[in-house]
Parts: sequence; structure tokens; C-alpha cells
Amino acid sequence: MSLADIRKLVTLVEETRREGLRAVTPPTRKAAALAVIANPFAGRYEEDLSTLIEIGEELGALLGQQAVDALGVAPFEIESYGKAAAVGERGELEHAAALLHPKMGRPLRLAVKQGAALVPSAKKRGAPGLTLDVPLGHKDAAYVRSHFDAMEVRIGDAPGADEILVAIAVADSGRPLPRVGGLTHEEVEGKDGLR
Repeated sequence: MSLADIRKLVTLVEETRREGLRAVTPPTRKAAALAVIANPFAGRYEEDLSTLIEIGEELGALLGQQAVDALGVAPFEIESYGKAAAVGERGELEHAAALLHPKMGRPLRLAVKQGAALVPSAKKRGAPGLTLDVPLGHKDAAYVRSHFDAMEVRIGDAPGADEILVAIAVADSGRPLPRVGGLTHEEVEGKDGLR
């Protein structure tokens, strides 16, 4: 039985074919899977946030798999990932942190077949229609500068005051036309999460 009271699921795919004056071949592709859920602690202080921690694990599996499936690639072909949450006006930032940090990473890593690096994250509070920037970083090596990126997502009617908007994003490449140096995807060892 699901712990999350899900009102809405949305999946987005973004494909960049041109950056500035140049074609991007092959195109860079990102996908995000979003859920709008009821916030069980909206409008009240609760010391024990374990319910949201468990919901985070559940959403890590659901949204991670939906995002990978949206790109239509094998899980090992995912190069970047990230997560974000926005609480409605009656929620706390700590509610977003409870979803994102203790348990969401493990099922996301299973969905992308590895994931040695920390999963970049962001959290905020706001009204329906807010823009949420989901940070992206290389899944196996934090020092790969070409993969420092983000995916902008938005749902017009979320989060409501008593809701939380949760997003997981993945990409099958780094930024289009990267050229700021540093460790490349091809040089990644994927052992320590850094290199």
C-alpha cells in the first residue's frame, strides 16, 4: 500500500537540438518525473518526520523509474541525476528535506544502475505555479563539470498550501557543447563518488 497520497503525476522530456548558433548532435536529453502529494504535516509542527522519510523512499523508486523510462534508454545510459521538492505555504522546508535526504537516494540509484556520487538537491516553499530548478550532477563522479546543470519544472496548480511538489530529473548526457574543462565523462572511475 502506498504511503504517499498522490494527487498528480507529471513526466516531462526536454531535448536540446541547438545551443546558441550550433547544432547539438546527438541532442542532449533530460527527463523529470514529478509528483504532487498531500503534506501530512501541513499547518502543524511535528517532531517525528519518519512518515515523510518513508514516502521519500517510495517516491525515489516511482519517480526514478518514470524519469528513466521517459528517456527510453537503458538505466546505465543515464549520466546525471538530481532531486528537488517544494512545499506549499503551510509546510516547512524540513518537510522537503525529510522527503529528499534520508532514503530517496537509494531507490534512485537502483533506477539508474549505480550512482556513486551524491544526488544534488534543492528545496523551497511557494505557491501554485512556482518554478522548481532540479539540480543535476554526474551520477558517478561529482567532479565532472560538464554535467553541472539543472532542469526547470513547473505544474500550474501545485503545490497547494497543504501539498508538496517532488521532482526527480535525469539526463543521458551533460550540458550541450561543454567546454570549461575538468574531468570528462569518459574518464570517470565511479568508485568514490568524486572521480
